[in-house]
Amino acid sequence: MLTFAIVGKTNVGKTTLFNAATLLNAEISNYPFTTKEPRAGTAYVCDTCVCRELDIVDSPKNSACVEGWRYIPVRIIDVPGLLKDAWRGRGLGNRFLSAIGQADALIHVVDASGSVDEEGGISSPGSGNPVQDFMDIETEMELWISHIIDRNRQPIERETQKTSLEEGLTKALTGIKTRATDVASALVDAELSDTPFTKWTPEETLAFSGSLLPWVKPTLLIANKMDLPTAEDNLEKLIEYHSEGLVAACSAEAELALRRADQSGLIKYAPGQEKFTVVDEDRLNPEQRKAIDYIEQRVMYKYMRTGIQHALNTVAFKLLRRNMVYPVSDEDNYSDRHGNVLPDAHLMPHDATPLDLAETVHTRLAENYILAIDARTGLRLPKDYTLRHRDIVKIMTQRRGKQK
Repeated sequence: MLTFAIVGKTNVGKTTLFNAATLLNAEISNYPFTTKEPRAGTAYVCDTCVCRELDIVDSPKNSACVEGWRYIPVRIIDVPGLLKDAWRGRGLGNRFLSAIGQADALIHVVDASGSVDEEGGISSPGSGNPVQDFMDIETEMELWISHIIDRNRQPIERETQKTSLEEGLTKALTGIKTRATDVASALVDAELSDTPFTKWTPEETLAFSGSLLPWVKPTLLIANKMDLPTAEDNLEKLIEYHSEGLVAACSAEAELALRRADQSGLIKYAPGQEKFTVVDEDRLNPEQRKAIDYIEQRVMYKYMRTGIQHALNTVAFKLLRRNMVYPVSDEDNYSDRHGNVLPDAHLMPHDATPLDLAETVHTRLAENYILAIDARTGLRLPKDYTLRHRDIVKIMTQRRGKQK
């Protein structure tokens, strides 16, 4: 299961976003370190289900299909707010940064309205600097990686002598899900490929760490609180600064309100959709009617959506380049051996093969793998075929009756 970590300063709306995405009752309050421990929950990424294309009724098992949209679970971690010198351990920083190491990608939340001061305290809209807030947290993470390298200089040097610098750095940084290809790319970006590790200066170590961060932790910048004054101006500044990355506008509070209203039966709303429907106007009290009007005018009318589900989808499909693939046993009925139609959907890497899919479904399936078939066309797929988004694949094995 993919893991996303929500990072940022305190009071920028991380926990509200976490609640909106998971509907867990994490505490929401306006003071530093509301979240004392990283907490994890389940959110979902979604795309149009192939049941629409095939005009069939599906029966999902590992995911859900809501009105023709397939929702696949992902793990999401709410990382407590980071402060300056978190990499040194300030504010339980080391514990929080270690939680980031588990993530496949980061959702970096900033308060686009500029209502947070340098220390993460609440201030008036426009008084804070969202761009600086983003830079501060990025710097802390870069310093954290640099510190890991410094602590492991001797093991890195020994491994470099035996194999290569790429291998030495990869082993030292394996705890934050670093791959050799990430290290090689970062060395090129930092112009350190030909510089002996023993001669790296502290500045060069930090430069490498800064180059490595986007490779090991692809990041989506979320401009939160877009319904508040000054947010639109700051959004433009954030887009300009993060021009090589992805920026999404959102209102976590609006999404949380809509999901809770949907749970209560007051409205009908599917996460990520561009509209919601009030079930019964007479059931709304004045405060609820006012809140719904506010969301309609300040969020949905201006941005077409609250942005939360769009952000989750962007991380999975754009940043991590995952493809939604459906394995089946019966290619004629698109079902498993129990008759469940389109039972499972998996988020596969962009370069995954049918054998990788078999491994994802079950290791035994991969061990007995013979070939794969495109369920739509009936054509046999080469073993090195690169899976595409929305593929429906039948895996065949050596043992009869052991098919997925």
